[in-house]
Amino acid sequence: MRVYLDNAATTPLDSEVFEAMKPFMLEDFGNPSSTHAHGRKVRAAIESARKKVAELLNCTPGEIIFTSGGTEADNTLLRCSIDTYQLKHAISSPIEHHAVTHTLETLEREGKIKLHHVRLDEKGHVDYTHLEELLKANPQALVSLMHANNEIGNLLDMERVGDLCQQYQAYFQSDTVQTMGHYRHDLKKLKVHGLTAAAHKFHGPKGVGFMYINKDKKIHSLIHGGAQERNMRGGTENVYGIIGLAKALEICYREMDEHESQIKKIKSHMAAKLKEAIPDVTFNGDSSNLQKSLYTVLNVSLPESEENDMLLFNLDLQGISASGGSACSSGASTGSHVLGALYPNSKRGAVRFSFSKYNSVEEIDHVVSKLAEICRVAV
Repeated sequence: MRVYLDNAATTPLDSEVFEAMKPFMLEDFGNPSSTHAHGRKVRAAIESARKKVAELLNCTPGEIIFTSGGTEADNTLLRCSIDTYQLKHAISSPIEHHAVTHTLETLEREGKIKLHHVRLDEKGHVDYTHLEELLKANPQALVSLMHANNEIGNLLDMERVGDLCQQYQAYFQSDTVQTMGHYRHDLKKLKVHGLTAAAHKFHGPKGVGFMYINKDKKIHSLIHGGAQERNMRGGTENVYGIIGLAKALEICYREMDEHESQIKKIKSHMAAKLKEAIPDVTFNGDSSNLQKSLYTVLNVSLPESEENDMLLFNLDLQGISASGGSACSSGASTGSHVLGALYPNSKRGAVRFSFSKYNSVEEIDHVVSKLAEICRVAV
């Protein structure tokens, strides 16, 4: 049996999404910037996709800008908000995705900002009291905190952070790559200036994402060379990617309650079975808490062993795909910066299992059995 449990890295493409994309691969090939009939048809499809995304998120179509993915969207929002509003301070956390941490660290090295890290509690949650202290000391700052951590799944109280940012006139940007399509975002109510998303995290195609830019807090563009995307991103649009993204998000919203219930059962089942099968198993961050973490992620902490470096390799030999942390650094020899920040002296093994609507309880039982065997051999 082959089992895929690395959905936080990427998800399988939904067949309904592929069918929506196919005509724009084979038949409707016009350049959307062309004024002839071929181009106009494609332009209309892009704008229809933008309208659909905006409708689902309860914002205006002009606030949705399509990008190559979450990393480009994060870079654009961070760099361009700082430049547009001449922000001198940025507040973030040490466990953000590298698209955020590396960008902010680069901006600090360039002398454009002073970077401040908010404290985290023992589970990896933001200390909101300290966040307010930082906002008081550094008003009109940039705040970049992800909605859900991509490795341990911890959820941020977006409403609380939005209220604080409004109170202290801060620009609030949030990486929502892991939650888009899995949770509802009402952007008429949420006090946030920028969000980011990537289609391949919710059963859409790779190489396409979007950013939400609040119409009252517009920013300069990052990529120049064309008037595409409302003058916000030069370059010919990834047409079939955009069509697939909108269809994937539409499916997610249509089936969200059903899939949330299904995946929560799978996650709870796995946590319970692991506790039965492996002595001294624990869970990193708050990933086993369904109320405080992504229902799609379970980050497992395994007893110390000299074989822990081979955990993912041994799982792969058993036909099981999982991750040791963020997929964007899965080939790196250095460990997870998230787990390093929370457990700096730990020698325990860590495996991130992440689930989708295509997983089953039978698969989970198989994986737990194989992982228990690997751990027994390692003892």
